[in-house]
Amino acid sequence: MYLNVAEIESAVTNLHAAYPATTQVIVPPSTTHEGRTTPLLRVGSRPADSVDGILVLGGVHAREWIPPDALISLAADLLEAHTSGTGLGYGGSSFSAAQISRLMDSLNLFFFPCVNPDGRAHSQTVSGNWRKNRRPAPSGHSGPSCTGVDLNRNFDFLWDHAAKFATDSGVRTSADPCDPSVYRGPSACSEPETQNVVWALDGFPRIRWHVDVHSAVPVILHNWGSDQNQSATATHNFANAALNAVRGRPDDGIGEYISARDLDIAVELAQRMNDAIFAVRSVSYGVEPAYGLYPTSGASDDYVFSRHFVNPAATKVFGFTVECGSSFQPPFGEAEHVIREVSSGLVAFGLGAYEIE
Repeated sequence: MYLNVAEIESAVTNLHAAYPATTQVIVPPSTTHEGRTTPLLRVGSRPADSVDGILVLGGVHAREWIPPDALISLAADLLEAHTSGTGLGYGGSSFSAAQISRLMDSLNLFFFPCVNPDGRAHSQTVSGNWRKNRRPAPSGHSGPSCTGVDLNRNFDFLWDHAAKFATDSGVRTSADPCDPSVYRGPSACSEPETQNVVWALDGFPRIRWHVDVHSAVPVILHNWGSDQNQSATATHNFANAALNAVRGRPDDGIGEYISARDLDIAVELAQRMNDAIFAVRSVSYGVEPAYGLYPTSGASDDYVFSRHFVNPAATKVFGFTVECGSSFQPPFGEAEHVIREVSSGLVAFGLGAYEIE
């Protein structure tokens, strides 16, 4: 059975109680529209300000039930293995005790297993296919689809898509409050759930990597999602207003700037994740820039990477999205296989982040 919101919160509390020396419960400041606050769990043997960190999100989209369970499961696996001095195995994938120790002693993993608790509760009890949060419908709008914001269109990255993208770009977002899937919200970062993610990034500046776990395609995505990647012209970037009328079009020779070195790092880490996923049961997710799935604005992975462009003093945070499995709510027997894939991929990602950087 999938964990409900209360069980996720209890799992975080219980893991901290069982492993107080290698965990920290972090309660974000913003409560949701329905009054919930779900915590983060920092996992690692070093203080938060002493080593680099990975922020791992789950449950951003309510109907995607596997990611929160996967993050809780991985946190428990890492803590037990580190304490007992053993390795971890996921199907055909294995990690030695030395690798687990290196991961736990060299990095912090900030697990935010249920970013959207209101949405998850609604999906699990009322409407299984619900995707958004539960922001009340704006005045003058009625109908069940007029409630909620797609949190992964609400981050402050090219949020105003009508002004920032070519009209024929096909960017997947909407300004219509009654869009059932991709309503961007009334303003950038308007939602408490989005604000909590930003707060975590601001409050823990040693976070250098971000993985947002979703379902289902499957695929592993890296920056950028706004346009095709290019490493030739640094001024061709999201902050260039002269490109607003053409942004997002394929094969136009413009694209979104990412340095060749950063692109190499992103592809290498994503490929390491994919290789570890494949080792579990020979399922390849594949690796591509987020734009390859479809053009997006306001997504978490592009937001985190954009921060150091906007403010050069900010930490450079590489952004990734993992679309796991092939359905939103598979029978739990199949979900257990997907959880192993996610766990294997994230362990490999953490080891790669430490080695590459």
